[in-house]
Amino acid sequence: MRRTTGTYRSRAVALAAIAALGAGLLSGCADDGDSDTNKSGGGGEGGSGKTKIIMGLFGTMGFKEAGLYDEYMKLHPDIKIEQTVIERNENYYPQLLNHLSTGSGLADVQGIEVANIAEVVQTQADKFVDLSKTEGVKKENWLDWKWPQGVTKDGKAIGLATDIGPMAICYRKDLFQKAGLPTDREKVAQLWAGDWNKYLAAGEKYMKKAPSGTAFVDSAGGVFNAVVAGNAERYYNKSGKIIYKDSPAVKNAWEVATKAATGKMTAKLQQFQKTWDQGYANGQFATVSCPPWMLGYIQEKAGDKAKDQWDVAAAPKPGNWGGTFLGVPQAGKNKEEAAKLVAWLTAPEQQAKLFKERGSWPSAQASYSLPDVKDAKHPYFANAPIGSIFAEAAKGIPVQVLGPKDQIINQNLVDIGILQVDQQGKSPEAGWKAATKTIDNALDQ
Repeated sequence: MRRTTGTYRSRAVALAAIAALGAGLLSGCADDGDSDTNKSGGGGEGGSGKTKIIMGLFGTMGFKEAGLYDEYMKLHPDIKIEQTVIERNENYYPQLLNHLSTGSGLADVQGIEVANIAEVVQTQADKFVDLSKTEGVKKENWLDWKWPQGVTKDGKAIGLATDIGPMAICYRKDLFQKAGLPTDREKVAQLWAGDWNKYLAAGEKYMKKAPSGTAFVDSAGGVFNAVVAGNAERYYNKSGKIIYKDSPAVKNAWEVATKAATGKMTAKLQQFQKTWDQGYANGQFATVSCPPWMLGYIQEKAGDKAKDQWDVAAAPKPGNWGGTFLGVPQAGKNKEEAAKLVAWLTAPEQQAKLFKERGSWPSAQASYSLPDVKDAKHPYFANAPIGSIFAEAAKGIPVQVLGPKDQIINQNLVDIGILQVDQQGKSPEAGWKAATKTIDNALDQ
């Protein structure tokens, strides 16, 4: 099955990797294929007179594994929580749209991927409960840029955000030292502070003395995603018009990514493929743009031999990669109780617990002052103070304009255009032409 660029595949895989690890923050056990419920959804009685709430999710969101369901059921003895999980969002989301159109087969709570939230808000809002009216839901708990993503123009909150993916740069200290670059995370961050072109300049310095068989960065596609993720308008403008061909953000990201490729700074890998995993194991690249959920993935793939060699520094500019929302369908049988559960699961205290147990970075800024987040360090990454690094990045992310076809546009720019430049040696112009042609066909333009 074809991989999709963005968070669909990566989030599920990375969180499963986190779950498999037992050190520090990273504990628990993944269960992508939980099917302990009646999959028809819709609630009903959970036995012994209890109200059953079914969570319809994709990937491994970690609520069950972090013990949050059990905690909620202890607080509410009349509630029984069960979940159904489809591992991959590209299989889950079309089914969700189908169930919404028919008004049947829906769970009491449905997960919504950030890449799909704009389409759901714009086309399916009447199918969801307005969660802004649920007791305990406070707009100010969320980051200023995150709350609006799940809200309609008239203020109806059809989804409450759980996690986000503020980005940093993970780097190999041992490779940096051999290439004559600083290794202290503060000095490393200063190399490229405020400008992705400074990141490329550091890459040029690295490649002059690069240890044999290594490259500065894993992939040009990863660079593109990191650069474009820090902009407010990317593929659509605020009026809802597709603008990616003329978007300054896309043009800049394209130029930076293709310069990394043509400048031979990349390991020519494709993220979340086996060769990428092997690149971690073999130490083939010195940097990768990394949200919090990727740390567990790196730890698993790079292995014990790279412990304390990897570290985390601030990215040139803040950007977001990843995130999920929880919504309550109007067709659900237990809407009021489901809304209460969603409000509780997305409250700052529970988001902090989810981060501690599963590595999912909170979208609730009110979580950042809690000890489990504020004081977080990662033992594998030389005890990097990830709590402060990712909190700072999260606060600096702009309010992003999301469009219904963001995923199609991004996927083809990266997997068609950038990949041809990086792996096949085609010119940036040829890569752009191939990508835009594919996108136009996909969007019937």
